[in-house]
Amino acid sequence: MGKKTGAAHIVWDWNGTLFHDNDAIIGATNAAFAELGLEPITMEQYRALYCVPVPKFYERLLGRLPTDAEWLVMDETFHRYYSEQHAACSLASGATELLADWRSAGGSQSLLSMYGHEELVPLVRKFGIEAHFIRVDGRTGPSGGSKAEHMVRHLAALGDVDPARAVVIGDAADDAVAAQHAGARAVLYTGGSHSRASLEEVGVPVVDTLADAVAEAQRLAA
Repeated sequence: MGKKTGAAHIVWDWNGTLFHDNDAIIGATNAAFAELGLEPITMEQYRALYCVPVPKFYERLLGRLPTDAEWLVMDETFHRYYSEQHAACSLASGATELLADWRSAGGSQSLLSMYGHEELVPLVRKFGIEAHFIRVDGRTGPSGGSKAEHMVRHLAALGDVDPARAVVIGDAADDAVAAQHAGARAVLYTGGSHSRASLEEVGVPVVDTLADAVAEAQRLAA
């Protein structure tokens, strides 16, 4: 089958984009910080300082990269706390309708996340949205890495989707970097882990709603 050349194929990010988990993220981050005796930070501070790989984010707060031992402790604490708290989180406002409408209109979409695959898939199923995606990929290796190669593998696995027609919708600078690495475009959404100011530095379209992100994705692929 040849590459599709019609409407945009949307690659959705999960955490902070489709899944509104900011409260669980900041709580888990502060639990991890407490392991090293760091003071808790606010969501505003998190959004201003957050970056990937995650050890670099910790470096901004510690003034140095965490040691391997510190990273293991903080990473384990973060994921344990997040696993306990994320059940209270929900999809972003309007996300279910947007996914259904895009699919009903004949658009294709997939989901790519750095959240663990074994945890991601049941969560997507819980919200009843799995059928809207032609592929769902979560992280299968250690946490803390880059999304770029993950994006390349994801797009290749889609088979008949031309990367030039793919538009990544995410909430972090790393989503745009990964898209560029894979030959795709990106739209960044301000409802997640980064402030608008930090997202605008990336040089791709920045929007305040997921509906605007979908409209911009279509415009980019036209």
